[in-house]
Amino acid sequence: MLPSSPLILFDGVCNLCNGFVQFVIRHDPKGHFHFASLQSEVGQKMLKAHGLPTEQFRSVLLLEDGKLYSRSTAALRIVRRLNGGWSLLYAFGLVPRILRDPLYDWVSRNRYRWFGQQESCMLPTPELKARFL
Repeated sequence: MLPSSPLILFDGVCNLCNGFVQFVIRHDPKGHFHFASLQSEVGQKMLKAHGLPTEQFRSVLLLEDGKLYSRSTAALRIVRRLNGGWSLLYAFGLVPRILRDPLYDWVSRNRYRWFGQQESCMLPTPELKARFL
């Protein structure tokens, strides 16, 4: 069963993606977001339901109010809910996606080379386990 709060789907073996999840957790003290790796059962079901590839992951995804967001739009919608002034980055939403997404895609294509990857998905701490599906 999916949570009613926004769900962030991320590449569980990507160091950059895991770092982003840790960043969101640090700046989301009220626990607004839940998380699932794209490799998990929940992640795979969401990908299939939306006709997305189930093996090659190119984007963080955000399921919010029944709608699935990807790429730069997902990232911007996530940061707008964070504390510490990070919500100001949502102003980049004024930049058209046709300009934002190529930059996002370039980082996505190079993330394993630049940041590395893990052998398996991260395991949440006992305190955070309830926020991971």
